[in-house]
Amino acid sequence: MSLRNKVTLIGYTGKEVETVNFESGNVKASVSLATSDHYTNAKGEKVEETQWHNLIAYGKTAEILQKYVPKGKEIAIEGKITYRSYDDKDGVKRYITEIRIDEILLLGSK
Repeated sequence: MSLRNKVTLIGYTGKEVETVNFESGNVKASVSLATSDHYTNAKGEKVEETQWHNLIAYGKTAEILQKYVPKGKEIAIEGKITYRSYDDKDGVKRYITEIRIDEILLLGSK
């Protein structure tokens, strides 16, 4: 059932796409995405709340990100949430939440 772990986001990239080329020939791309939500608080003031998401992509999707998605580009993505951990240089375990992109749609002007 593909609906168990499915994420759809529309937002703007916050940095240039970073890519890693593996010896196997596969490509990994990563970029941050900002999504914003607007609401009115109890005082009647409009409030904008921005969330940042770490996106990753592999293969052809990574190549599309690298070639067509500059910093500030509006995109829509569909993917799934992934979690991983690693030990930093001080031996402290760090946890990362990422969205692995399955599909991407380029929005806005060039």
